[in-house]
Amino acid sequence: MKFILLDLGNVVIGVDFRRVFTSWANSAQVSEKRFYERWALDSAYKQHEVGAIDFAEYTSHLGKKFDITLSIEAWQKGWNDLWTSPFPSVIELLPQLRARHRLFAFSNTNDTHANCWRSLFAQELSPFEEIYVSSEIGRRKPSPDAYLDVCQRMGALPEEVLFIDDTMENIDGALAAGIDAHHSKTEADVANLLRPLLSS
Repeated sequence: MKFILLDLGNVVIGVDFRRVFTSWANSAQVSEKRFYERWALDSAYKQHEVGAIDFAEYTSHLGKKFDITLSIEAWQKGWNDLWTSPFPSVIELLPQLRARHRLFAFSNTNDTHANCWRSLFAQELSPFEEIYVSSEIGRRKPSPDAYLDVCQRMGALPEEVLFIDDTMENIDGALAAGIDAHHSKTEADVANLLRPLLSS
């Protein structure tokens, strides 16, 4: 039996960061250009994703970076506008995969986003045996140690795991950990990688 480990964003559920910037710009009554020019996956972002700082602390950092003032509710609304909709051709395969293999997910994300997708997409994500969240385990991709930790939690050896992610950096980290990792660019890529597992 193979262990299947999937990223969530743009592998199982669609994401669009432009929606976040649009919401924040509308709430702050500033141009969206400000967010595109100043946004970065900086140290605070990564700290937020491993649970080292909470959402209030992170948005305080963002307020200074973007030079805007928003209520925590406005920050949260925009932040959760990230999600679009689940990928139908992937979602339909999950119950079948779960019947044949051990099915897990590993997402670089924060508590606010995790609470949102757990609520919005509870039914679609129900086939996963466990979803490992970086802010909950205190480690994030692409660190090989993060993958080894997740493998241990799954009860799997790295070479027993097939992993799919849409970010090449994360693929490189998984390969360094000894995992059978595959890069996907589209929903069709993910479905095409998963379908052969239904006959294995």
